[in-house]
Amino acid sequence: MHIFREVAAEFERPVLLFSGGKDSIVMLHLAAAAFWPAPPPFPVLHIDTGHNFAEVLAHRDRAVADYGVRLLVGSVQDDIDAGRLADPGPRGLRNPLQTTTLLRSITEGRFDAVFGGARRDEERARAKERVFSFRDEFGQWDPRNQRPELWNLYNGHKASGEHIRVFPLSNWTELDIWQYIRDEAVDLPSLYFAHRRSVVHRDGMLMADLPLVRRDGDDPPFEATVRFRTVGDVPCTGCVESSAATAEEVVAEIAASRVTERGATRADDRISEAGMEDRKRDGYF
Repeated sequence: MHIFREVAAEFERPVLLFSGGKDSIVMLHLAAAAFWPAPPPFPVLHIDTGHNFAEVLAHRDRAVADYGVRLLVGSVQDDIDAGRLADPGPRGLRNPLQTTTLLRSITEGRFDAVFGGARRDEERARAKERVFSFRDEFGQWDPRNQRPELWNLYNGHKASGEHIRVFPLSNWTELDIWQYIRDEAVDLPSLYFAHRRSVVHRDGMLMADLPLVRRDGDDPPFEATVRFRTVGDVPCTGCVESSAATAEEVVAEIAASRVTERGATRADDRISEAGMEDRKRDGYF
């Protein structure tokens, strides 16, 4: 909450990236607590690839209504239609295309601080981020050009056209997130809890049996009780077999896990550390 208030005091046009996933929902919950009884003094921005889970979009719309914030949507499809991006096809991954849409949305909104829900335990390249992560006038990240952060003091100085990515959850873990969800009774999309659904095996993961996932030659789909540890685009997000149907049960399951959520269930993150760094240098979340 201190970080949210610090950004509101230092910057003119902050915005909170909001996907409808658990980390961004916790971020919005913390922002609401930081400024209560007033609503958060900034909008939320969803970078919409067009390949989202329907349950997540429905929850996104309910959440912004419940918290009384304004929702902005940056559409990857708009950039494809405008010729700024190449269409990867109906089953191609659109996740890597989000960078162009994000940078366009930041420029059009003249946002000078952008809250993100990234955590250092998700992926090694993310551990090089500061809480206040400086981005140049092209939206690019240089790990050697970041400011020291001592004693919870954050340097928000920037020139015109530059901006700061802000990661309030940087030092949280997946377990911390779920303990907070449990303790604060934070509402989440049903995908995060155990449910029966049709799934298929793909690249060592279980994937939802949906039109964006199905491919010729796949093994036959089958029914399983699963939940999603992380939620991204349908074609790159896997699930895990689980019986954890409540936040308390998920906390116990995560406490016993030794595999990171994204490493286990996100096909787009199964790249080298250098590969993720390259994407971040270009402006990725």
